[in-house]
Amino acid sequence: MGECGGFYVTLNPNSFNTNVRMRFLGSIEAKTDNKGRVFLPAVFRKVLNSASEERLVMRKDVFQDCLVLYPESIWNEQMDDMREKLSRWNKAQQAVYRKFVSEVEIVTLDGNGRFLIPKRYMKMAGIEQDVKFIGMGDTIEIWSNSKIEEATIDAEEFGNALEELMGTNSL
Repeated sequence: MGECGGFYVTLNPNSFNTNVRMRFLGSIEAKTDNKGRVFLPAVFRKVLNSASEERLVMRKDVFQDCLVLYPESIWNEQMDDMREKLSRWNKAQQAVYRKFVSEVEIVTLDGNGRFLIPKRYMKMAGIEQDVKFIGMGDTIEIWSNSKIEEATIDAEEFGNALEELMGTNSL
């Protein structure tokens, strides 16, 4: 194969609709320029183009010091899901929803496949120049190369965590 990323199409035999699901996979290193512009890796652009996605939504991750790019359709699903779970008439829930949807930036790629990471987002994620794009299924994370090491686990810990999460078959 050689490439990271891809998409798949699920055909429902009971309808003529096709459901294109994006799958961003792998990690790719890149550099921002002096203005904060960076090229979205070509393999991720190919996935977006295949799904006819033109815009992305960027926000800081809720838990980690990284940025997350959501294809617009995925972002809209997230907002709809969150809106269904949160009451407009509950002050605390309304504050959570407001915080989630207000701290976003709409991202459109230029003709060369670049986009701007605003300075405030670079500061939030600790990004200076070297970044790593990580495909996370239906989203893309953008990490500072210096911060990604803190957020990853070593091979043994990874194996143990998978065993615990996925279970083992005992005979």
